[in-house]
Amino acid sequence: MQIPNLVSLLETTAVITTVFQYLSGAIVCHKYMQKKSTGDSSGFPFICGFLSCSLWLRYGCFTNEQTIAFVNIIGAMLFFMYAVLYYIFTVNKKPYLKQFSAVLLILLAVILYTNQETDNDKAVKIMGIVCCIVTVGFFAAPLTMLMHVIRVKNSESLPFPLISMSFLVSLQWLIYGVIISDSFIQIPNFLGCMLSILQLCLFVVYPPKSFSGQAYKLVDQTVIY
Repeated sequence: MQIPNLVSLLETTAVITTVFQYLSGAIVCHKYMQKKSTGDSSGFPFICGFLSCSLWLRYGCFTNEQTIAFVNIIGAMLFFMYAVLYYIFTVNKKPYLKQFSAVLLILLAVILYTNQETDNDKAVKIMGIVCCIVTVGFFAAPLTMLMHVIRVKNSESLPFPLISMSFLVSLQWLIYGVIISDSFIQIPNFLGCMLSILQLCLFVVYPPKSFSGQAYKLVDQTVIY
């Protein structure tokens, strides 16, 4: 298969799988709407998802990578809606609003800086570094869940379909990043692949003892590109 055809195929499949991954948040929000409460779950992943997608959208615009921009427009819109739904049903509105305000300030600061930077290459580099830091921060979040699985020797708290999808999405974007020679896309998705493989290995080492009620547990590993 010729390289242009491979890139086109990767762009299409990566966008589709990434959007499906973003839509996993709708399952969680549907539960909030049914129960009229967010329970003891955290809405921070939705806020961070909105920040990360917005930053990658900005990066895609700077680098003229339409695929990156397109998929993150969808992601930013979805995560914003998830964040709003969480705010509606949570009882801890004030702390949550502070978190969302802080994220908006970060996003605004990055946008203002890149707008004022006259050196486009420097602006792209800064945006890429910021995007990588935010995305790597997401990948570090599930480590606490991994320690819990190792401690109890049971992987039933890990959502197998979501982790499998995360591996597939990360692998696609890693290959895409290699083909277009973009290290800012390669680095976070390489780490995403490694984390997903680590979690999948836990299903072999510590098989789930039961599957009751665990399908909706959301691991904070939303991969943003």
